[in-house]
Amino acid sequence: MTTTTWNTDRPWRGIMVATTLPFREDLSVDQDAYAEHVAWLIANGCDGVVPNGSLGEYQTLTDQERAQVVRTAVEAAGDGARVMPGVAAYGSAESRRWAEQAAEAGAGSVLLLPPNTYRADATAVRAHYTDVAKVGIPVVAYNNPFDTKVDLAPELLARLHGDGSIVAVKEFSGDVRRAYEIAELAPELDLLIGADDVLLELAVAGAVGWIAGYPNAFPASCAELYHAAVAGDLATALPLYKSLHSLLRWDSKTEFVQSIKLSMDIAGRPGGPTRPPRHPLTGTIEAAVRTATEKAVANGHH
Repeated sequence: MTTTTWNTDRPWRGIMVATTLPFREDLSVDQDAYAEHVAWLIANGCDGVVPNGSLGEYQTLTDQERAQVVRTAVEAAGDGARVMPGVAAYGSAESRRWAEQAAEAGAGSVLLLPPNTYRADATAVRAHYTDVAKVGIPVVAYNNPFDTKVDLAPELLARLHGDGSIVAVKEFSGDVRRAYEIAELAPELDLLIGADDVLLELAVAGAVGWIAGYPNAFPASCAELYHAAVAGDLATALPLYKSLHSLLRWDSKTEFVQSIKLSMDIAGRPGGPTRPPRHPLTGTIEAAVRTATEKAVANGHH
């Protein structure tokens, strides 16, 4: 399958899958299974991978595990430019070290949250991005005001882009109106879809990439949806989106890691367990994810 959206000049564009990380039953990292997963995603229409995002449970990894995950992804992707490691950390010094590690491993870009241990003001946020950008690897900002309590609003994103600190933003706020404001204030800043359940809305609004969760379970169907959406082919995209939306919305919920891993298990991919503090899904949430996934499988999604 061709990956027409991907180009080496702007390797953060296209479908970049925020990869889940396979653990063995004893909760050790299965690097071999991870390498296989990365190669499988790219073979099934995805453009690259984002290791060590929140979906990859980076907060639960040791420094050694986290560094090895990046090296495994670069090797398995066949081209390090296809890899965008998450470099979130408590402060810019540690984020900068992770950006240096990513660059050394051969990655093409990095994904950086704002400082996320306290409600940083605009001055602190700008200093954070400036510091990490000095490494020289392209930085994609990640706006997740729910988890970080720091909102990279369009005006602040425009300032970060004007500083030369960021090349793109993963927009997870869910507020699709922001796409137009970002385009007005920073026309050269690449907008990347940051939540699976606003994919169509942001694609229509001009997004040039998708940092994606559900392709971990259904890469080919998600790739078909993305390509139709960015091409403006609503006749193809809208029915696909509607048929997948009951699944895609779990990417935006608190239990997104367990949900996507459960969907992978049902779809025949090795999803497996999560590390504490996350525990397996139970009750109504598990039932809802299971029902939505089984419906997607029955409808021929893969």
